[in-house]
Amino acid sequence: MLVTNSSPTAQSSSSLIKTHISIDRKTNGRLAAQYGAGLIREAIANKGAAHVIIATGASQFEMIEALLQESDIAWEKVTAFHLDEYVGVTINHPASFRLYLWKRFHSCLPVPLRAFHYVAGDGNPEQECIRLSELIQNVEVDVCFAGIGENSHLAFNDPPADFDTERPYLVVELDEACRRQQMGEGWFRSLDEVPRRAISMSIRQILKAKAIVITAPDERKALAVRNSLEGEVTPQIPASILQRHPHTQVFLDTASASLLQRN
Repeated sequence: MLVTNSSPTAQSSSSLIKTHISIDRKTNGRLAAQYGAGLIREAIANKGAAHVIIATGASQFEMIEALLQESDIAWEKVTAFHLDEYVGVTINHPASFRLYLWKRFHSCLPVPLRAFHYVAGDGNPEQECIRLSELIQNVEVDVCFAGIGENSHLAFNDPPADFDTERPYLVVELDEACRRQQMGEGWFRSLDEVPRRAISMSIRQILKAKAIVITAPDERKALAVRNSLEGEVTPQIPASILQRHPHTQVFLDTASASLLQRN
């Protein structure tokens, strides 16, 4: 594994991100999980409980699998929050992120979580945002697991992202690049099937997490990774805001890191 600080540029000289580059996806996911697991254990040791945010998508497969293999985590003391979900998608839809999290993570834990606050996208989306916002607004989140989209989105905050709203959850419009990614990853059979709206945790709420663990493998993410880590901090590159977070660690493989200027 190579470990570097993200390269300062004329536009992002104050970037605080640390980058980890692994030879393949499996190693990448394992190292991200190990780091995140350490943060969870530390929170439980210090406070008796931990609060985490769990992401979904193809980029998280290996990380979640490895996180489940981490020993000595008192999962019964962990409360988890769901990052985003499509509007209008039921829990039994193959692309449902609630189904993803239940099948790949929640149901696989050795003991039940203290709580898991899922995003329900098939009801009234505005009321669901209010419900979730009330649950998280006074919570200190210890670690947020997330990825970077092909269009540089963070959660479902597509460009131009709202960097200003204080609402913890909001209804967002999905741009075509995001929708094409969802189709390309096999979650939907056609672009027309991909929903046009989603409920997403907001940028400011994500940044409130004490630590952020980004897992972003694959060559198709290389341009977004470069723009997010080494470019200007701008709503047009939503994940670029991570450069302003004091405790963000980004886990890449050699393919997704291939366009970085210094790695």
